[in-house]
Amino acid sequence: MKKISTVNAPARSSPTAPDRKKPLILMVLPVLVAALLLLVPVPAGLEPYAWHFFAIFVGVIVGLIFEPLPGAVIGLTGVVAIALFSHWLLFSPAELADPKFKVATESFKWAVSGFGNSTVWLIFGAFMFAAGYDKTQFGRRLALILVKYLGRRSLTLGYAITFADLLLAPFTPSNTARSGGTIYPIIANLPPLYGSKPNDPSARKIGSYLMWVAITAACITSSMFLSALAPNLLALALVKSIVGFDISWGMWFLAFLPLGVLLILTMPLLAYWFYPPEVKVNDEVPRWAASELEKLGKLSRNEILLLVFVCCALLMWIFATAWIEPAMAALLVIVLMLWTGVLNWNDITSNKPAWNTFAWFATLVALADGLARVGFIAWLGKEGGQLLHGIDPQVAAVMLLIAFFLLHYLFASTTAHTTALLPAMLTVAASIPGINMPVFCLMLSTSLGVMGIITPYGTGPSPIYYGSGYLPTKDYWRLGTIFGAIFLAALMLIGYPWMVMMF
Repeated sequence: MKKISTVNAPARSSPTAPDRKKPLILMVLPVLVAALLLLVPVPAGLEPYAWHFFAIFVGVIVGLIFEPLPGAVIGLTGVVAIALFSHWLLFSPAELADPKFKVATESFKWAVSGFGNSTVWLIFGAFMFAAGYDKTQFGRRLALILVKYLGRRSLTLGYAITFADLLLAPFTPSNTARSGGTIYPIIANLPPLYGSKPNDPSARKIGSYLMWVAITAACITSSMFLSALAPNLLALALVKSIVGFDISWGMWFLAFLPLGVLLILTMPLLAYWFYPPEVKVNDEVPRWAASELEKLGKLSRNEILLLVFVCCALLMWIFATAWIEPAMAALLVIVLMLWTGVLNWNDITSNKPAWNTFAWFATLVALADGLARVGFIAWLGKEGGQLLHGIDPQVAAVMLLIAFFLLHYLFASTTAHTTALLPAMLTVAASIPGINMPVFCLMLSTSLGVMGIITPYGTGPSPIYYGSGYLPTKDYWRLGTIFGAIFLAALMLIGYPWMVMMF
């Protein structure tokens, strides 16, 4: 057989022809959308600066969808524009009237606030983990083992990735850590074995399918287990304090169990239908993988060190979150890799995808947090509550859940979404007579994981897989819409009746 390409840096872009100039309309469209919204009269009850901020935010989202420039450039442009015109976009009249309030200083602090976000650093750490797996060839070894036993069919590889995430999920309260520290560094080594390269037409051979399965699996398992996603625990506390309803680990698991099992069993197949890999069956690659494993020989010193470091990180993410932030655990492992020679400093500084994703996601975190800061989210919740009074309680509950799910388009963090919207939704629902509050609380809380699928910034692992080079922007938004609709429909048609029957 022909020689099959081996793994280079999985996260790096392969050389491609120079990009053709984007159509002028795509460059103008985000600005045009923002300008039109700025001209729209400010809705009643909302401060003008909050509406103006929202207009710029929508312009950024339009830019991210059509991508006339790289996502990091779009996000940075939005942040800089808001910071420069913060008198009219970011700060309230009361803040501006305070003589002690320094506008220039505060606007800069806000602009760079996303770069101090722990999830952003955890995502960056994920890319460094992937670099370690790649450089030591430990990721290649694990990928070859998967291919040897399950690589004959692309579909079985999809199920292998899904079940790997399922096994880790109950013990890893950060889906970013789970995906970035373990799943992604391994599967990033799989596509090149089939000649599927990032940022290249060959990505569709198998890489695009595997990356989409991985991010979808991460979202599903994050909803299946209370302990699989940090915001789940925050939701638990908010539900108890606002409604007085206690949700146990077992209750959460039972509430999502039928839906979770169905999604886990069908999702790789759905991805196979909606985003089919070009390589479906290959008898030669598993045999070749077995011979390549023999050539790799025994584990090297650096592979053993990397394995030890990754296990330590996993243990810290599972058992030590009260003493060490998951992002700090990742940074500790990076330092250990540098001191032991598993990585060198040039590996850090030359990792363009890591720095690109770091800048892109940090700006989105600042923009999304800004929506809550200016009061737009609180206003939205209040207006929604007023609209629902007098409506049948069952219909109101469904409408609130759909709104809660779809409003995730405005957030670059599940934690921020939970903090900003969950209390408002619970308060509104509690004021409507006849709503089954235990079921409503479970529906909202268990939706936090699956809603992350809808955008390339919707949950911590999203930027990791989006930045892999295997999921083009248009594909991600299209698939996010399709799978988001599937998940939301499944919540309504399967999850809701089940929870009503059980609780």
